[in-house]
Amino acid sequence: MTKQPFKVRLALFLASLWIKSLRIKLKTPDSFSPGILGIWHRDLLAATAAFKNWGVHAFISESGDGEIFATLAQSMGYVVTRGSSSHGAGNIRYTLDALQQGHFAGMALDGPRGPALKIKPGSQWLSQKSNRPLWMVSARYGAHLTLKTWDNFILPLPLTSIDIEIKYLCN
Repeated sequence: MTKQPFKVRLALFLASLWIKSLRIKLKTPDSFSPGILGIWHRDLLAATAAFKNWGVHAFISESGDGEIFATLAQSMGYVVTRGSSSHGAGNIRYTLDALQQGHFAGMALDGPRGPALKIKPGSQWLSQKSNRPLWMVSARYGAHLTLKTWDNFILPLPLTSIDIEIKYLCN
């Protein structure tokens, strides 16, 4: 593994501080247990903050943006597997293994390229194959910015509150 340039290390450090500053309120159902944490792509930062240091096995795209996010996620206690529906799809077996061993897994329901807010079949397949629940992770934000991207990516402002609610989606 090569050492990252100073600019990248600094950006990751600042992003980590930013995420750690977010005030997360987590509401889970009584039946909440290890399974797939399904999030919308736009809510990646909120979910990263909500589940840091849980040891969640995150399935993250092999894209350039995915590389940055994977490094950040690893620094926050996530176990990262790289892949997506179009590249590295076979790597989902590592996420399946983690689920079968009783760990949480996380993935974007709408994938790395969308369309936004449309569930792709991978998370439901993984739930059925692992016999673990698929949980919908919904975020409600305090102060934030919405970017003009395919997913309307949400940047919560530092120190803002985020309410995260988890609901059962399927098994």
